[in-house]
Amino acid sequence: MPEPLAAALADLRALLTDPDRLVRAVGSGKRRGAVPAMPRVELRPVDLSAGPRLQISASDGQRPTTRNVAWGAEAGTAVDELLAEPYGNWHVTGTDETVQLRVTKRGEAQVHRSAGTGERPDTGHDRAKSYLLAPDDELYATIGGTAAKRRQVDAFLRALDATLPDRLPSPLRVVDLGCGNAYLTFAAYRWLTTRRGADVRLVGVDVRADQRDRNTALAERLGAADRVSFVAGTITDAPVDGADVVLALHACDTATDDAIARAVGWDAPWLLAAPCCHHELAGQLRTHRDPLVRNGILRERFADVLTDTVRAELLRALGWSVEVVEFVDSKHTPRNLLLRAHRGAGPAERTAARAGYRALLDTWQVDPALGRLLADRLTTDT
Repeated sequence: MPEPLAAALADLRALLTDPDRLVRAVGSGKRRGAVPAMPRVELRPVDLSAGPRLQISASDGQRPTTRNVAWGAEAGTAVDELLAEPYGNWHVTGTDETVQLRVTKRGEAQVHRSAGTGERPDTGHDRAKSYLLAPDDELYATIGGTAAKRRQVDAFLRALDATLPDRLPSPLRVVDLGCGNAYLTFAAYRWLTTRRGADVRLVGVDVRADQRDRNTALAERLGAADRVSFVAGTITDAPVDGADVVLALHACDTATDDAIARAVGWDAPWLLAAPCCHHELAGQLRTHRDPLVRNGILRERFADVLTDTVRAELLRALGWSVEVVEFVDSKHTPRNLLLRAHRGAGPAERTAARAGYRALLDTWQVDPALGRLLADRLTTDT
């Protein structure tokens, strides 16, 4: 039964401000007619050289921010400010109980309580960088991977964590289009199953049959062949029925457009796409007289920006909320842009995106591949 929201939040406050009970808390989502300042916030107790603190990590969709506040009055004030934000969901894990709170459209609280961890939280902080999958995780013993690859895996998992809600469909259908050697495919599977407790069914798609055979053998070695499978085929034609989460990481040039179009065709709730090279619009801009694209190097760089702006606007026009964020630090790879999208754009955002997309075409006189792929959907989807 729904509960008064104020009373439910007061119960949460008691757990959030108790360093002996709190393990981890996540606030996410939004309430009807209101949007929190930060899309997602996470709280956990940490031990610093200065003493015990409450760590608050948040993200504005671009870069994460972290602050550590002293327990007591300072933590209480910080928690009060967060509980005043219009988050639609709170998931709070404690040593003695776990509380899940969802705010209904009526502004009431639906609360589910279950057993806690029964253990003290890991409050270590002044130590080596914390990875979502530890560098010595047994997964790497099977799939291999350099230190740079592990950093890329960690950056990808953090982006995936920021994209997905606390409650996931069961089973969760994940498709990795253009999976290659499947480092990120297997990392996503392991993290989703071990850290998020999801019932995952994952399909990796790659055009090369030898990659399919190699990755299938790895899935068997990992004991996951009944839940992780691979098919050989193009992104456009591979025999996959549908997906909840679509991954398209470093697919070359218009292959990224093929992957986005496939996700749109499936009405996938979540999409993460990290584009690679951008050749198509650079070629179309060669005859444009604007000085911005007269120089070859500047034209290529601008084409990168224009291509991904077009992709983001098209997704918004068709009902996705899109964030364009840094995937991994540019010192590790120059191809570090990530389009992170989930279905949920409102009518106003969709209308504005359609106008923005048309303005881009009119201004730069380009004919982007994704626009051609989604032309019918743009006509019929209002």
